Amino acid sequence: MRRVVRQSKFRHVFGQAVKNDQCYDDIRVSRVTWDSSFCAVNPRFVAIIVEASGGGAFLVLPLHKVWQIPENGLTLSLTEPVVILEGHSKRVGIVAWHPTARNVLLSAGCDNAIIIWNVGTGEALINLDDMHADMIYNVSWNRDGSLICTASKDKKVRVIDPRKQEIVAEKEKAHEGARPMRAIFLADGNVFTTGFSRMSERQLALWNPKNMQEPIALHEMDTSNGVLLPFYDPDTSIIYLCGKGDSSIRYFEITDESPYVHYLNTFSSKEPQRGMGHMPKRGLDVNKCEIARFFKLHERKCEPIIMTVPRKSDLFQDDLYPDTAGPEAALEAEEWFEGKNADPVLISLKHGYIPGKNRDLKVVKKNILDSKPSANKKCDLISIPKKTADTASVQNEAKLDEILKEIKSIKDTICNQDERISKLEQQMAKIAA
Repeated sequence: MRRVVRQSKFRHVFGQAVKNDQCYDDIRVSRVTWDSSFCAVNPRFVAIIVEASGGGAFLVLPLHKVWQIPENGLTLSLTEPVVILEGHSKRVGIVAWHPTARNVLLSAGCDNAIIIWNVGTGEALINLDDMHADMIYNVSWNRDGSLICTASKDKKVRVIDPRKQEIVAEKEKAHEGARPMRAIFLADGNVFTTGFSRMSERQLALWNPKNMQEPIALHEMDTSNGVLLPFYDPDTSIIYLCGKGDSSIRYFEITDESPYVHYLNTFSSKEPQRGMGHMPKRGLDVNKCEIARFFKLHERKCEPIIMTVPRKSDLFQDDLYPDTAGPEAALEAEEWFEGKNADPVLISLKHGYIPGKNRDLKVVKKNILDSKPSANKKCDLISIPKKTADTASVQNEAKLDEILKEIKSIKDTICNQDERISKLEQQMAKIAA
């Protein structure tokens, strides 16, 4: 019988590593045995977890090789955090920003607890400390941020409503193997998981949270022991699987036609990957039909890998780039904690992404001694009042702005004097010569 080849515009997507002079060299990638990606990316920076005594260190590099130094140079190193969030009793290994609400951050740690914070006030507002009996491998928000799904060492995948503090759906032994699992939400509300079979074969599966008795699809991959890290693009419905220790990236298209998870292709390279970062869609080069970009971590190097759809036309390809989620929040933190939901604010990539004005995080500390979550007690959802204009705080902010302006003015004067001294020294050197 003649084999029918499934039609897909992504069937010929190919990956290509950049040249050595575009890689980031001499980076000591962390050797910690934590099955995370060790890398986070946005259109301006790549952050990498690096080897350091005591742990906790990370390196932030600008993605463009031209260093943009402020007009008068750097005046001081950044050493103080904007806010310190205290609440976990053991190491924190997972953090995830809410997809649509400003300043809402989820964290999970080795204490098997999930805490959701309002970073703008430094408050822990939801504490899910009795839902997981064992280590949490990963946490994923759904598209509007109303639900989370988790994969845990107890072999369970859970779908949780964090504001109601309820488990909405649960699957025991989603993958029966002992090695770590991963679970992520897809745009349609289904859950995609990776894990291992009882015979240690790597698996991927697709689940409907409304009925998790049987998977929509279950595929076995190979017998490698590296954890499969899934990276999902909701615009193209493509999932990229990057195995820790593998030297390849496999990618699949998710559709509503059987077998639902369709293999597309594999990008292979020589060296194994210790971690991987995934660029948001708005950071891609639409003029080159780039649909994904990864930042592959080697032992001492970070190597960008570009995924491209081959097209001859130079025109903008609307079918490859539907409006995508932008960086602007659809809700304020207070609105989300009060029960509101909103889909991501979409942006067009037709003329490329132009970053808006930076919005610095402003932390307004409140007296939260009476509302801190207890270590052994489930923290009730704290209702947050609407923004109120506190006179004293407004006056303090105005005074602080005034002081900051004066400090900047003095620093500018010092820098100008330094430049003048440098020019005079150059003139003296010429005369002396």
